Amino acid sequence: MRKPLLLSILLAAAFCAQAVEFRSADVHNSDEYPTVAAVKHMSELLAQRSGGKYKIRVFNKGALGSEKETIDQVKIGALDLTRVNISPMNSLCPKTQVPTLPFLFNSTEHMRKSLDGPAGEEILKSCESQGFVGLAFYDSGARSIYANKPVHSAADTKGMKIRVQQSDLWVSVINAMDANPTPMPAGEVYTALKTGLIDAAENNVPSYDGFKHFEAAKFYSRTEHSMAPEMLLMSKVVFDKLPKGDQDLIRSAAKDSVAFQRKKWDEQEVKSLAAVKAGGAEIVANVDKASFQARMAPVYAKFATTPDLQRLVKAIQETK
Repeated sequence: MRKPLLLSILLAAAFCAQAVEFRSADVHNSDEYPTVAAVKHMSELLAQRSGGKYKIRVFNKGALGSEKETIDQVKIGALDLTRVNISPMNSLCPKTQVPTLPFLFNSTEHMRKSLDGPAGEEILKSCESQGFVGLAFYDSGARSIYANKPVHSAADTKGMKIRVQQSDLWVSVINAMDANPTPMPAGEVYTALKTGLIDAAENNVPSYDGFKHFEAAKFYSRTEHSMAPEMLLMSKVVFDKLPKGDQDLIRSAAKDSVAFQRKKWDEQEVKSLAAVKAGGAEIVANVDKASFQARMAPVYAKFATTPDLQRLVKAIQETK
C-alpha cells in the first residue's frame, strides 16, 4: 500500500475516533416542535462547521427526565445539553428571574430585541458560575391560562388550582392572581387536568396543543401574562474540556439556530391555534389583562430585590 494512501486512511480513522455526539434533552413530544427542530438544526450547522467532528442527538418526549432533572444532569456533566424553560433556572441563576417576570415584555418584538442585546447576554453568562453555559434564548410565545371555564379577568382566577412550573417566582405570580399554585412537571399536567387534581394550567398555544391539554381544558383565555423564554444550556464541565476554537463553533451554531427556531415558532403558533380550535377548544380573547397586571407589583418587589436585578428590569423595559 502506498504511503500517502495509508496516511490518509490512518488520518481518517483518527478523525472518526475523535467524533463526538453530544446528547441534548427536551420534554416536548413532537419531533417537529420548534425547540426540538432548532437543536437538530444546530447539530447540522455544527457538523458542517466542524467537518463532522461534532453533532448533537436530541432526546425529546422527556426521555431523559423532566426539565428539573435534566438541569441537574447538565450541572454535573452527566448530560451535555438541555433545552428548558427559563423558570426552573430561577433558583440557580438569579438574573434569569428578570425575563420570567410577568408583563415585562410588551410585544414579541420587544422580547426578541431585549434578549438579543446586552441584557440577554448578561443573563446567559450569569449561569456560568453555577455550572451552565447559556448558549441561546428560544421563543416560548405568550403564556395564558386554560381551564374548563373562561377567564375574563383576575376575579375569575380566585381560588382556582393552577399548575405552575417548579419555580418560586411562578408560585408568587399565581398567588398574586388569588389562585392556588400547584407546581408539577409538564408531563403530569394532562392527567392532573383530567382527574381534577388541578383546575387549570398556563402555557403557550403550541404547548397547549402539543401536550394535548386542550382535550382536558377547553377554554384558552389570552391573559398573555408572561413571555418567559426558553434557554439552551450546555454543561460547563463538558464545555470547558473543549478547545477554544470548538467552543466558538458551538456558540455560533447555537446563536445561528435562534432565527431558525423563531421562524418555526411563528409557523407553529398558527398551526397549533388551528389544531386546538379543530379539537374543540375555545379561544377567549376578551380578557382584561390590566386586572392581572395591576396585581403584579408584589412579585416585582419580592424578586427584583437587588440594584443589579432592578437595573436589568429597567434596561429591558427601556429597550426600543
